[in-house]
Amino acid sequence: MAQHISRKELKKDEVRETLAHGAEAVLSHQQFVLFLAIGVILAAAGFYGWRAYTTRQTMKASMTFDAAMKVFQTPVGTLPAPGETSYATDPAKFTAAEGMFSGLAAKYPRTRAGHLARYYAALCDEKLGKPDDAKKWLDGLLASRDVYVAGLAKFELAALDDRTGQDAEAVKLYEELIAKPPVLVPKAVVMLALADHYRQKDPSKAAQLYGQIKSEYPDTPIAEQASRSLSLLPGQS
Repeated sequence: MAQHISRKELKKDEVRETLAHGAEAVLSHQQFVLFLAIGVILAAAGFYGWRAYTTRQTMKASMTFDAAMKVFQTPVGTLPAPGETSYATDPAKFTAAEGMFSGLAAKYPRTRAGHLARYYAALCDEKLGKPDDAKKWLDGLLASRDVYVAGLAKFELAALDDRTGQDAEAVKLYEELIAKPPVLVPKAVVMLALADHYRQKDPSKAAQLYGQIKSEYPDTPIAEQASRSLSLLPGQS
């Protein structure tokens, strides 16, 4: 009988162990689901927190950029409106604007306003007679993830190289832009710039480009400009 009871108790123990293992599995599964749910909540909170942060940064950068552009576009020598600043000379104005743009670029480097600020800082440095500083800004933008700003920077860099006697570099950049025009810099505009580059150095190439513009973009203002420039070349009538 004792042996029988022992077996009975043994079976009960086996049942208890089975139930215990089952309960442990259920509890482990519930714990896993709980941890997974917490992870999802934290990830969502992190995502929306980061999104809210970047939105705030973008808004602040945009407001700062607008203020810098206001300085950049302020007419020189005019009486200021209440609460605004006037500038007696262009150097004073562009120095102030450059400081604002460079500060914005440093503080909000990942925003579109930050990328645009680098571009306008370069324009300010050009106005201030600092081509080397302008070139540093523009060179840094060529690999920008903002393709719109990168295209503008490349065209401005070509023009800067052209103005400072870096002919080979200018022509290389112009030709790259013609082969793959940026969204904000039409091919015809680049062709006209390259044709103007060749006006004194190689009039025959200039004439070829002016003629190509007239042929590819007929009845447009840029075709009219090309026609006027072509008529002023030596040997043209």
